[in-house]
Amino acid sequence: MNLIDYGWDDKFKNELEKIKDKEYLPARVVRQEKGCYHVQCEYGEVTAQVSGKLRYNAKSITDFPAVGDWVAIRLINECKSAIIYSVLSRKSSLTRKAPISGGRTVREINGRKMIFGGATEEQVIAANIDVLFFVMSLDNDFSLKRMERYLTVGWNSGATPVIVLNKIDLCTDLNEKLSQIEKISVGVNIHRISAMKNEGIEELRQYISNGKTIGLFGSSGVGKSTISNCFLRSDKLMTREVREKDSKGRHTTTWRELILLPEGGVIIDTPGMREFQVWLDQDELDTKFEDIKKMESQCKFNDCSHKKEIGCAIKKTLQDGTLSKERYDNYLQMKMEVGYLNHRINQRDKALTKKEILLAKIRSN
Repeated sequence: MNLIDYGWDDKFKNELEKIKDKEYLPARVVRQEKGCYHVQCEYGEVTAQVSGKLRYNAKSITDFPAVGDWVAIRLINECKSAIIYSVLSRKSSLTRKAPISGGRTVREINGRKMIFGGATEEQVIAANIDVLFFVMSLDNDFSLKRMERYLTVGWNSGATPVIVLNKIDLCTDLNEKLSQIEKISVGVNIHRISAMKNEGIEELRQYISNGKTIGLFGSSGVGKSTISNCFLRSDKLMTREVREKDSKGRHTTTWRELILLPEGGVIIDTPGMREFQVWLDQDELDTKFEDIKKMESQCKFNDCSHKKEIGCAIKKTLQDGTLSKERYDNYLQMKMEVGYLNHRINQRDKALTKKEILLAKIRSN
């Protein structure tokens, strides 16, 4: 098996060579299920579990492998399975605030449930992606707020975001929706397709090349698996119809999966994401909404609340249509989320510091 087809390059090779144990083999995580991973190595695909040392040293769920990660493994059981000893440094990663269960982040590792760091944890959705296809359908799923949220996280991932608008055959106001998308996506390529009719797919193939990784992300029912099947030129991935009354889709893809394409390169197909809370700091958010930050600096008062003050630049741009209310409301919502997230991170870090100090005292005694 040629791992170069899967994206293996000199960066990862050099890092693996620096690990002291020379018996480790490189492998890429192609699927993650409850209790185990599936990794692709030079001998084929095998199931794998993380080592006890990796699990013990993990400080958060981001230290565990994710789909798309390159890992150092050792084959066991006559090369039928493997142990993962190390996760190589990621060149890019799409992350979000992890969904929580019972107030804490719960993750099943090697068949047992583990609880990490309360509710404030970063989750890696997929790693080492070159191009991010943010897929949105042009039916009732269409949402500028959701796309802007995707793009904000996408630019921060280290990969190149691309917008894919699917189901053009069902859209009666294509030009209007395209105009709305263009206003929030300066510098991002936009493609209009109908995956069911195989229209526009050839344009997307320009991003496919040997060793490159494409990630498909979007809500349920937007056509990610159908697009993947077009690339694969087969019906390998199961697809389902969406409900006509509200365009809601059911989860056809139930796990994240990395798939090798016929012409080289790989795609990562993902389940529709019910929850997509951002994992950003204030500076990263301000960079994405630089135009709004510039408008705020033009207000007459430095502490302007942008509500009733005279000389408020934000109020003026909202009134004359320069800034849409929907986009400004989305900015305020994300700003509130980031503020709350940073507060929780600070609380968590303080708690961890106190715990480390206490443990150090115990050891010294």
